[in-house]
Amino acid sequence: MAELIMIIVSAVFIKNFVVVQFLGICPFLGVSKDFRSALGMGLAVTFVMTLTCLITYPIYTYILVPLKIEFIEIIVFIFIIASIVQMIEMALKRFSPTLYNAMGIYLPLITTNCAVLGVAELVIDTVQIADLIGITAAQMNMGFAVLYGLFAGLGFTFVIVIMSGLREKIARTPVSKHLKGFPISMITACFIAMAFYVFMLI
Repeated sequence: MAELIMIIVSAVFIKNFVVVQFLGICPFLGVSKDFRSALGMGLAVTFVMTLTCLITYPIYTYILVPLKIEFIEIIVFIFIIASIVQMIEMALKRFSPTLYNAMGIYLPLITTNCAVLGVAELVIDTVQIADLIGITAAQMNMGFAVLYGLFAGLGFTFVIVIMSGLREKIARTPVSKHLKGFPISMITACFIAMAFYVFMLI
């Protein structure tokens, strides 16, 4: 139970991929203009992150390492991520065309979203991830890896939804013409990052 709490706190707050590690900024800024698109992107990224950890961790641990070909891990991981994203894209196009159109170019960009690749790389670093969740490297297993991927995705969703709510509010607020658009979005993102930085100090 303590490990689960540490995974949630670490993945969502302390090591949030967007506002702490600054990975996945492109979809964070591009799709956070309205709540529905932000939530859809967040859930898609969460799904991809979870599946990525579920597939890449055993492949790395039980295939690449024994064969001593770990050096091709990034190529293998990108191929897996691209396949998962392609499946999601086809499913959304068929079952939710509105959400598919709202996401636009940002949906296929999940393939190159460094947050997804980042979580795949993080969970195979057993020493670092074990230290984050308070276990030994020997105790690290696929269950912890998948849970970390899930909550890292939920952390991404949490932040992008907060950003979308703030941007919708800002759009209805009088703002100096010099700050309208991208500048005020960046300032808002900076304040969110500052708020999350507090968790690193606890």
